[in-house]
Amino acid sequence: MPFIATDFPGLQVFEPVVFKDSRGYFFESYNEKVFKEAGIEEYFIQDNQSSSSYGVIRGLHYQLHPQAQSKLVRVLSGRILDVVVDIRKGSPTYGKNFSQELSAENRKQIFVPKGFAHGFSVLSENAEVFYKCDEFYSMENEAGILYNDPVLNIDWGIPADKIIVSAKDSKLPLLNDSKNNFVFG
Repeated sequence: MPFIATDFPGLQVFEPVVFKDSRGYFFESYNEKVFKEAGIEEYFIQDNQSSSSYGVIRGLHYQLHPQAQSKLVRVLSGRILDVVVDIRKGSPTYGKNFSQELSAENRKQIFVPKGFAHGFSVLSENAEVFYKCDEFYSMENEAGILYNDPVLNIDWGIPADKIIVSAKDSKLPLLNDSKNNFVFG
């Protein structure tokens, strides 16, 4: 299977099979049957794409129930450090973070289930990030956690003086003060 389990229940890394020849390469970035066989039953209804320059950190974002989102994240160009934080109360990995380098070259993807805050930092000069969501964007249900929360102690792979964060993201609350209606199990 092209899925790599993590120590975080439900969080999986997808490494597609890539076919290369003299013309280039081909791979299936998503196949409903393959994902269902891995236990991922989400029906994706929205695709998002962003472009960012080196040092940009986007996140940590999530949506609350009833419009919580699962995401399938990949990189079309460049390199990022993709980071998720388990915010499901009662989870054995609650408050812990997981990171994985995603790039156009390695073609890895991360399936981020509901109940995780998600963000990424751009490690290359530029990066284009693409992700599928199983729920529409909802301004009323959007929430987040401050990227540099000392409790989380996330190493974003960017020197402090090179970090670029939006005004909105720089005002997000700490994990212990964030809105959260997720329960594990």
